[in-house]
Amino acid sequence: MSNEVHVDRIDSEILFHLSQDGRLTNVELAKRVGLTPPPCLRRVKRLEELGVITGYRAVIDPEALDRGLEVLVDVEVSATDRKTFEEFEDTVASYEEVIEFRRMFGRPDYFIRVAVADHAAYEAFLTGKLSGLPCVLRLESHLTMKKIKTSP
Repeated sequence: MSNEVHVDRIDSEILFHLSQDGRLTNVELAKRVGLTPPPCLRRVKRLEELGVITGYRAVIDPEALDRGLEVLVDVEVSATDRKTFEEFEDTVASYEEVIEFRRMFGRPDYFIRVAVADHAAYEAFLTGKLSGLPCVLRLESHLTMKKIKTSP
């Protein structure tokens, strides 16, 4: 059984416009893609039901919330048992500073994106929370010089 979803040109346009502005009204969206509102709404509902559209969200400016310093952290752990991995993941995922958290194939074991106010706040996070976890073997922090491209 295939999980492939058929998306035609109009569906692609709908997805493009909604990814740019998830608050578009159905009437405005229909106008932009060249449909009348009822078939446009049916297409959006279909894309939602198929799981192509998984939600709508607001894009928040981190600077406005005093979280303008973003740090990418590579983490290697010394654990080999599932329980330790799960405890580590649950703990790190619960930190409000962590805005993205991935388990990787190969090295590093984990990739963490952290957003804090400044260097002092990052140091406090690193020394007070992350480096103190029992299975952490190695941490490597990467500070961004310039964002070239980001996607919502």
